[in-house]
Amino acid sequence: MTASAHALELLKVAAAAADSKAGEDLVAIDVSNPLPLTDIFLIVTGRSERNVVAIAGEIEDKMTEAGHKPLRREGRAEGRWVLVDFGDLVVHIFHEEERVYYSLERLWKDCPVIPIELPAHEAVE
Repeated sequence: MTASAHALELLKVAAAAADSKAGEDLVAIDVSNPLPLTDIFLIVTGRSERNVVAIAGEIEDKMTEAGHKPLRREGRAEGRWVLVDFGDLVVHIFHEEERVYYSLERLWKDCPVIPIELPAHEAVE
């Protein structure tokens, strides 16, 4: 089984939103084979608690604008690891230290990585 077209569309919106708020090291993992409840994990790093919360907020805003409301969210108050569940897509926004500690990429290393296409940034002169 591979990630659905719907999940891939959700990924595009969420990844662009994360990138617009300086989210770093974006990795999308196709977990559709081992997990029956979701297709893709998007993992993003924020440099500070404030950045983690800003990334999560922007993702929720852009996804809601696109017609996809979150089913649940966790961890926003602490700003160290925010999880936002959109059904076919689950977004994990980590503070740098938590990302290294929990190492989700290592836990899901047997699952394929999905390439992420981000919008081109204009050069600032």
